[in-house]
Amino acid sequence: MRNEFPADFLKRIRTSQHLTVLTGAGISAESGVPTFREAQTGMWEKYRPEELATPHAFRADPEKVWKWYQWRRELIANVSPNPGHTALADLEARYQQRGATFTLVTQNVDGLHHQAGSQTVIELHGNITRTKCFQCQKPVRTWKEAKTPPPACQHCGGLLRPDVVWFGENLPPDALEASLSAAKKSDLFLSIGTSAIVQPAASLPKIALNNGATVVEINPNPTPLSDLVDYRFQVQAGKLLPALMAAL
Repeated sequence: MRNEFPADFLKRIRTSQHLTVLTGAGISAESGVPTFREAQTGMWEKYRPEELATPHAFRADPEKVWKWYQWRRELIANVSPNPGHTALADLEARYQQRGATFTLVTQNVDGLHHQAGSQTVIELHGNITRTKCFQCQKPVRTWKEAKTPPPACQHCGGLLRPDVVWFGENLPPDALEASLSAAKKSDLFLSIGTSAIVQPAASLPKIALNNGATVVEINPNPTPLSDLVDYRFQVQAGKLLPALMAAL
């Protein structure tokens, strides 16, 4: 595959000064992380994810929501970064070595980019491995497990919840602002494994396009972005990105 990259595309990668990468569920699915809307299994088969990932659901039955997220955390704990994650960390290191800017924006909450060694990661939807208080919003590193979950906040006594963005909640303002800024400044933008549907993340590659950036899509499946990009690779990130690093 390393010989299948257009020469001008490789030149763009080598000379870009401001690269922004957006990743979605596709790259995590290659590691075995179930996508959010995939069918539930076991005791969770009768629930739709959208019925559990809301503030209303947590207020109505915090124990059920906590246990569902504990189940999801256990699933994620058993997976590892794939070659696509690792290649992005290597690409970031390459950019840093030559003094260029590299920003990785992810819609994923599994923390696999960090595990792979990526340094500059903006988590638009939070991180399922982190915990915060539902009431005071303070992050909590450790807690004493309650007999009936979820545990209580050590600061205010409120109930703890996963530090992810639920339906009906706003994205973290700092993360959103940093993502928009990176998209506007980028001269090269990679959209990897994302449906290009969920807003506001779906607007980032279009912002980059409107500001003159070269936009690349890496996704086995077509998306609403596919007809707009400068380069499109219908291949899984875990196969294409290592080949790209080899070609560079």
